[in-house]
Amino acid sequence: MNPEQPLAMLQSLFQSGQSLTQSYLDLVTKQQLSMLLPAALSAPAPNLEPFASLQGELAAQHAALWQAMLLRQSGEAAEPMVKPEPGDRRFSAPEWGESPIYDYLRQSYLLNARYLSKVADAMPIADGPAKTRLQFLTRLYVEAMAPSNFAATNPEFIKTALETGGESITEGVKNLLSDLEKGRISMTDESAFEIGRNIAMTPGAVVFENDLMQLIQYAPSTERVAERPILLVPPCINKYYLMDLQPENSFVRYLVEQGFTVFLISWRSATEEQGHYGWDDYLEMGPIKALTVVREISGEAKPNALGFCIGGPLLCSALAVLLARGEDPVESLTLMTSLLDYSDPGEIGALVTESMVAAYDASIGKGGVMHGRDLSSVFSALRANDLIWQYVVGNYLKGKKPAPFDLLYWNSDSTNLPGPCFTWYIRNTYLSNQLRVPGKLEMLGEKIDLGKITVPAYIMAAREDHLVLWQAAYLSRKILGGPTTYTLAASGHIAGSINPASKNRRNYWINDAEGSLTPDEWLAGASERKGSWWPHWTEWLGARSGKQVAAPKKPGSRRYKEVEPAPGRYVKARA
Repeated sequence: MNPEQPLAMLQSLFQSGQSLTQSYLDLVTKQQLSMLLPAALSAPAPNLEPFASLQGELAAQHAALWQAMLLRQSGEAAEPMVKPEPGDRRFSAPEWGESPIYDYLRQSYLLNARYLSKVADAMPIADGPAKTRLQFLTRLYVEAMAPSNFAATNPEFIKTALETGGESITEGVKNLLSDLEKGRISMTDESAFEIGRNIAMTPGAVVFENDLMQLIQYAPSTERVAERPILLVPPCINKYYLMDLQPENSFVRYLVEQGFTVFLISWRSATEEQGHYGWDDYLEMGPIKALTVVREISGEAKPNALGFCIGGPLLCSALAVLLARGEDPVESLTLMTSLLDYSDPGEIGALVTESMVAAYDASIGKGGVMHGRDLSSVFSALRANDLIWQYVVGNYLKGKKPAPFDLLYWNSDSTNLPGPCFTWYIRNTYLSNQLRVPGKLEMLGEKIDLGKITVPAYIMAAREDHLVLWQAAYLSRKILGGPTTYTLAASGHIAGSINPASKNRRNYWINDAEGSLTPDEWLAGASERKGSWWPHWTEWLGARSGKQVAAPKKPGSRRYKEVEPAPGRYVKARA
């Protein structure tokens, strides 16, 4: 910028940055601390003197940035002094660097954002969950205030509007109105997918159903199969077809192609008619009933079983109940990105407070529905830049339609959960962490002890998982009573789990050491392997699946006949 250009403009921008900082401090000191820390209700605002060095550092950085902008020649593209974090694509378009004004906007925002993050980290709050809540709220605030999110401060919006003669603005308004009608932000072209047509396509049949679930038996694709089948228990808060997306990335299809007989629970999205069901109902009518049906159809007394995400604690609870009844229910157990010990639940756990649970208890704890859209909003907020703001910018500011993406189609297809089941789960896991304590919880009339599960267990976690921290998933080794094999996959909660072997992408870590190591000790001694963890797991599973036998010629049995073809009608119902 030439020196003769109005300094008032840059001064205004500088003051805007300072206003962002001050408004945040006001938010924290006057409002949020009373919510985050009950003990601070009558306490004065925290002493901010220890943060003087941070404030001085921020002022010096802004001064240097302002100086660089003043010395910049008109039309000159300069290397930014403040750069986004790796992977942050919000300011990567060339328009941000072509104008000194927008260049200053993005860099001053980044300075302020980093300052606020440091303030949140340095706050004198000893309580772990309260500190995490503060850091989470800070991140939400900072991400929401990005100049890329607003038409007046986003040069890409202006360029697109000029290039399209204003058509992008018209289309953006249409997209906004459409999403308001749906009650959610569109993340993908939903017209590109249809359950049973190009996702959830693996052939099979529903062989049993009740008011909470359908049980699918998949058709074999090999002439011979392992004699011992496997039951898959997906999370009850999502549609199951994450495990059966398109053929090239279907976990179910891969298992079938490896010669396993696969059964899978398809959970129903609860309506008001199912709003009275609780945790015990989900155990009895879910994994326990499914295991009974699988045993009768296959003729095998002890099938293998896998729980994915919340399906893990559901399955383990069911197995503990059966063991308390004197049964020996399964040959092996697999947990995919699941928690049994909730002592380190990440940001989700920090958001679960006694007051929040009490409010849910009062509203839906005795009957009602926890709507999937509300749960989906919480999960999206944990990754707001990726799952909220990039679509606000693309859909509404630029007027674009999101591209087809099967995983995001699944992510938008939420599932309702009965209120009593939801409130029981969050109270006894995230809030009080009682599932891990032997004899503490009673389910279906039995005192449960997960340590009584002594079958071999394969525990898989993902290194960048923000929902189930890999260190927390590792703690399951100390809870289960049998030998455990722990595998750590690269990437996050979904991409780390659904990583097709055929694509040979990413990597994973293994370590045969026993579970007495800490998570960091385990990782330090682990060896890295290229590609998907799926072949490593199916080799482990195959050793526990018995001999090869002729594949079944048709699904079901004399008692459990085909109800309808897979994927079944439960998964097609929209919440």
